[in-house]
Amino acid sequence: MTENVKNLVGRYDQWIHTLQTALIPLLLLFCRLWVAWVFLNSGLVKITSWDSTLYLFELEYKVPLLPWELAAYLGTAAELTLPLFVALGFMTRPMAAILFLFNIVAVVSYPLLWEKGFYDHQLWGLMILMLIVWGAGPLSLDQALKNKLMK
Repeated sequence: MTENVKNLVGRYDQWIHTLQTALIPLLLLFCRLWVAWVFLNSGLVKITSWDSTLYLFELEYKVPLLPWELAAYLGTAAELTLPLFVALGFMTRPMAAILFLFNIVAVVSYPLLWEKGFYDHQLWGLMILMLIVWGAGPLSLDQALKNKLMK
């Protein structure tokens, strides 16, 4: 009986390993693309309605330590550039770390998010943390460059 249980556990472990090998790269790609899409769209909205963006940064958002105008430019630039790096999986860990901090600043700076959008920012933060911890995965420029350099 013990040998049958060991075989069953061994087969189960092998099946889980095979499943993880196939699905984790897809999960990391999904996280990269989802987070990039969310933040890039936000940046595009800001840039297409720049007067509204300046108004929000001056009167609504309370970005700590930065003048509102500088915060508007830096925030918009971050939302337009960081997602591109993350989506491509290029320099993923440092870019994701900056995006993670940006996400925190967004929540801290806009108290209305605490009621309505806080859970979204928590989800995005968790997805970004996954990218910081595990990297972009094998379906990324990071991996392609690593493979090329290791030859």
